[in-house]
Amino acid sequence: MNKLYRFLNLHFGEEAKDKVLENVTSSISFRGANVWILACAIVVASVGLNVNSTAVIIGAMLISPLMGPIVGAGFALGTYDFTLLKKSIKNLAIATVVSLFVSFVYFLLSPFKEAQSELLARTAPNIYDVLIAFFGGLAGVIALTRVEKGNPIPGVAIATALMPPLCTAGYGLAIGNFSYFGGALYLYTINCFFICISTFLIVKFLKYPKVKFVDEAKEKRITRTISTLILVILIPSFYLAYLLLQEKKYSQNVDNFIQNEFVNKGYTLIYENTYFNSRPKKIELAFLDKKFDSLEIKDLKMKLATYNLENTDLLIRQDSTDLKRDILAEINRQSRNVSEKDVTIQNLRKELASYTFDDQNLIKEINILFPELAPYSIGKQLVVVSSDSSHYQNIITYNAQKDINAEELGKLKKWLENKLETGNIQIVRANSQ
Repeated sequence: MNKLYRFLNLHFGEEAKDKVLENVTSSISFRGANVWILACAIVVASVGLNVNSTAVIIGAMLISPLMGPIVGAGFALGTYDFTLLKKSIKNLAIATVVSLFVSFVYFLLSPFKEAQSELLARTAPNIYDVLIAFFGGLAGVIALTRVEKGNPIPGVAIATALMPPLCTAGYGLAIGNFSYFGGALYLYTINCFFICISTFLIVKFLKYPKVKFVDEAKEKRITRTISTLILVILIPSFYLAYLLLQEKKYSQNVDNFIQNEFVNKGYTLIYENTYFNSRPKKIELAFLDKKFDSLEIKDLKMKLATYNLENTDLLIRQDSTDLKRDILAEINRQSRNVSEKDVTIQNLRKELASYTFDDQNLIKEINILFPELAPYSIGKQLVVVSSDSSHYQNIITYNAQKDINAEELGKLKKWLENKLETGNIQIVRANSQ
């Protein structure tokens, strides 16, 4: 038993508490270089979200200094250090405002406003985000209190993903989508809260000493204030975690209901929307070719209770004008995106064709009629006559070992002008002096 206790004992290998507090305090401040590093990290993360690059987003999280004030707030709560708490909250607020401003400006100026999957993933928090923030925070603060720390903060920053929600919130502001803004800021707040809570728990578990005050009355007042703040953070956070857990369970029950009652029976689902926060909750479905009569719909509604979907209204949309409009709108949106891409590709192909010569039949004829020309190259070049005058010209560049007389070159030029139906032909010897 003693061996097991020593194996799991967090006090083993613990750094001196005053040194840990000194390190935590030094990482809180956002001044000078830290502000610029944060701004650069925000731009990098915004670019990553914009181009849907996970690698770039991870890189941004590695260089972000956002973790400092959050961990500082957790230590402040655990040690009843009101001065440290005020400093941590102030610097976290500064970091948050700077991050929102920089990401807002970037997405406002960016020509690409389409919401990519990496962006959309940060607009709706779930129970897994809570677990990641809590246990990521635990890992980070445990490592911070060790003599041999390594560097856990970058890993915790990646795991808890503080940067992308802030950038997504800035994106929501830039495009005027307050649903994206609210959801992303909500996720960021969850991450901050649960990292702070995990830090607080480890600080209390390791029995970090409380700050002593000369004035006992002031000490009691500050102790009561911080105790109240702890309750204000803990109670809503756990309630929030409970709500997210319920939402996740509800979503799983909805998936089971749809899978068993529709998909497994061969019905093709073309539309699905769940309203968890409405009263009552609502499930909207539409199918490709299956039409349900009133008795079937009544039977399906009765089955909701067997899937723990009480207080839920089932709405099956069948040939309604609204459904047609939604489907057509989605088809038009996708078609528009495809059309724009097709036009872009076509324009690029035309641009490439203007510089490319790929007439294989003509090349074979040249090889037969003018074998002395080889080796040679054929292409199109932009000839600039003046600042406002230019044209494309077909150019043959040959590398023959001996000169080709002017008569033969004249024949070749006339032949090519006839074949290509153009007078813009030039023949050049590459190795001529």
